[in-house]
Amino acid sequence: MRLPPDLTAKVLELAGEPLPAKRSKYGNRKTTVDGVTFDSAKEARRFLALKAEQAAGRISGLRLQVRFPLRVNDVRVCAWVADFVYLRNGVRVVEDVKSEITRRHPVYRLKKKLVAACLGIEITEV
Repeated sequence: MRLPPDLTAKVLELAGEPLPAKRSKYGNRKTTVDGVTFDSAKEARRFLALKAEQAAGRISGLRLQVRFPLRVNDVRVCAWVADFVYLRNGVRVVEDVKSEITRRHPVYRLKKKLVAACLGIEITEV
């Protein structure tokens, strides 16, 4: 007999057993760097690289998790969150760290097109 997930969690809690870790959809692991938790180790590594570039003066104004609301005909459709936004040679760069699997995902591809059409922003994928 298989118990529903909420009941299984309750039984494990009452028995003093740790809950099994839930695997992420794409197998990424949350990683914390400088007190900031990133969705993946790849994103954390990119943060360290951008931080080093900022310290060297090659980029400026580094911001993380910047929200862009997407509107069509003055109706808010959704929001898209960029991993990093910064200036390189005075030009704004909007960057997203993605795996090949995520790049092919239909929802991501649609949001990427919406960002370009609604905001005129080309997303730099890393």
